[in-house]
Amino acid sequence: MTIRLPAPILALILVLLPAPVLAWGPYAHALIARTALAELTPVARAEVRRILAGGLSTGTPDCPIVTIADASTWPDCVRSLPDRYKYSFPWHYQNIDTRQSFDIAANCSNNDCVTAQIPRQLAIMADRRASPAARATALAFVVHFVGDMHMPLHIGDRADRGGNDVIAAYGRKVRPRLNLHGIWDGDLAERSLTEPPAVTATSPTPAQRRAWAQGNITDWARESWEASRTIVYPNLTATTDRCPDAAPRCALVDETYVAAARATVRLQVERAGVRLAVLLNQALAR
Repeated sequence: MTIRLPAPILALILVLLPAPVLAWGPYAHALIARTALAELTPVARAEVRRILAGGLSTGTPDCPIVTIADASTWPDCVRSLPDRYKYSFPWHYQNIDTRQSFDIAANCSNNDCVTAQIPRQLAIMADRRASPAARATALAFVVHFVGDMHMPLHIGDRADRGGNDVIAAYGRKVRPRLNLHGIWDGDLAERSLTEPPAVTATSPTPAQRRAWAQGNITDWARESWEASRTIVYPNLTATTDRCPDAAPRCALVDETYVAAARATVRLQVERAGVRLAVLLNQALAR
């Protein structure tokens, strides 16, 4: 299966990518969603379309839920509406310390974390007694959060808010707001997914699909945490001459780092698409 976005959509997404983003960026989230859509059973695909038809009832005209690509970015879009959706902001991540043993319950009080919200939102989405708006928003949360969970810095952490507190120098870009988390969400994700060999030019093999479909949310979160522990943090080069004087922690993201990280980005995005389809197929089978 080859995922190719229509040219107008791709152009718009690529224009948006350089701006600060919140999780993988719109291109990656849309790619994950479209990968999953292509993997859905006929029953699940029909139900997704039925749920999306209720998206206009959410009352968020500036953040529509009309297509599955819309759904994939809706939870980031509604961050512009904190009066209504501030409660959901902690649901995008978990911050499990990579210097300690993996603990799926860490930093998830009151189920306010990504791994707890995925099954919760799946249940709401699948409930035909729920309102159209509730089901549409739940679908959007599921599609988006599965993507977030596969971004290593939405799970792994070193007491730095998933890399948000690590000022990073990336090529010629050095500014106080450019941090390690933002680089993984934006610049690195864009390069990994648009420069060859990119996800859009590859197709997971049947064996890969079967392997990635195994396990559960805990297993998949552990993979992201492990990527943070073994790739995201260890491969960084500390630097002092490329960052603002006030930066307590600063790292250099050089081409050696990027070369190692790109494969991780592509793998995690591909896994996320396959696994999102697994979850939707299971939840909407009946």
